[in-house]
Amino acid sequence: MDSLRPEVRACHDGGRAELEMLIAAQIPALRHFARRLMGARGEVDDLVQDTLMKALAASGQYQTGTALKSWLFTIMRNTFCTAYRLRQREQIGIEDALAERLSVPPAQDWAVRRNEMQLALEKLPDQVREALILIAFGTSYDETALICNCEVGTVKSRVNRARKALVDDLGNLTMH
Repeated sequence: MDSLRPEVRACHDGGRAELEMLIAAQIPALRHFARRLMGARGEVDDLVQDTLMKALAASGQYQTGTALKSWLFTIMRNTFCTAYRLRQREQIGIEDALAERLSVPPAQDWAVRRNEMQLALEKLPDQVREALILIAFGTSYDETALICNCEVGTVKSRVNRARKALVDDLGNLTMH
């Protein structure tokens, strides 16, 4: 039993409190992933909170042997996709992209580069951007394939296309 990963032990022992602590330990990773998914929108905390609520509500469905981080990222991705589809239908008020264009760009070179990178990432197709972000965040190709519900080769292809698209879009940027 000691050789099992902590999240496997938590489920095996039926320790909901221990599983809750393991989920809470993943909050920084969830926040980072949410920032990448949400882009410039400021609803990161809402996405993390929704993910945590859904994960805790479904903790009984967590399967022994499943990577906890991947499970949580999948819940977050599904929550994000559902909210995105709902937002696409609503179209109330000024579009987020229009509101961003009305702002004054920052004078600092690093901030300009960051914004260029963010815009370039947002231009990528959702599946390609998601694969790149997961790999850049340190998720293995195997875990990324599970989260994206595709083959490892497909993940590698998506990451390669994303890198090429970013280079084509941004050129060879260097910071001074």
